[in-house]
Amino acid sequence: MAPKLCSICQTERAMLRRPKTLQRLCRACFYTVFETEVHQTIQRHQLFKRGDRVAIGASGGKGKQHADSTVLAYVLKLLNERYDYGLELFLLSIDEGITGYRDDSLETVKRNRDQYALPLKIVSYEELYGWTMDRIVATIGQKNNCTFCGVFRRQALDRGAARLGVNHIVTGHNADDVAETVLMNILRGDIARLQRCTEIVTPGDMEGALPRSKPFKYTYEKEIVMYAYFKKLDYFSTECIYSPNAYRGYARAFLKDLEAVRPSAILDIIHAGEALLVRGDVKMPVQGQCERCGYVASNKLCKACLLLEGLNRGLPK
Repeated sequence: MAPKLCSICQTERAMLRRPKTLQRLCRACFYTVFETEVHQTIQRHQLFKRGDRVAIGASGGKGKQHADSTVLAYVLKLLNERYDYGLELFLLSIDEGITGYRDDSLETVKRNRDQYALPLKIVSYEELYGWTMDRIVATIGQKNNCTFCGVFRRQALDRGAARLGVNHIVTGHNADDVAETVLMNILRGDIARLQRCTEIVTPGDMEGALPRSKPFKYTYEKEIVMYAYFKKLDYFSTECIYSPNAYRGYARAFLKDLEAVRPSAILDIIHAGEALLVRGDVKMPVQGQCERCGYVASNKLCKACLLLEGLNRGLPK
């Protein structure tokens, strides 16, 4: 039986099938398609302007392979040089203080710093908040620990970016992540977050918050991992020890079942989320500034300060 040829170039042997489109592609055409789609997303949404100082969030997501941030750093550096975006790029990593997990992944980030010749800044929860995730979990148990970590990480990225003097943050959130978030917000009935979660750029219009974008918003997680594998990129692939109980894990499992039946399900959910309009009579939270730390907040205190107050008073729940 003759080998199947790449559906694009029609000359090279197909080495993989794209999860997004089920096209059979050779490696070279897969690289081209992958990189071109990310470039088109950047251009279509005008994510950057020449002269921007951009921090690449290299902290790694919880509970999944961490090819996302490694591939983002590699591809963004590649596209910046190929298309002359005129960006100054930095790596920014968060140390949550998870023994045997984050300390190992930070070694990978340090190797990426050397491989891609990009400056690296590391900020830690212990330095910023006086707590590590190990201590938080020892205090509150494994239930809801991801809430603490997510709130603290978001603020830590902004604080780290401020120290780097950048004016834009990019994260490795991919299409799977966005679709999962849409599902979670629907299941929770969280109208405010449902409207915001599909935005490719979160505007940094409040003090302490910077514009934050997702160049991989329409890129499937499987394709990111395939790209990293075929390019032999150096990435960390151990699951966070505290993530198995995360609510997101159930949304992820459901999404994978949908994708197995209908590969376009991930993009379909994203487009549905983009099209959802919030009724005019639904009261949306008004964003202001935290009275304690000055960060973005919908109430007198931001979520991070509320969580810290509970931890420090011995009343985390």
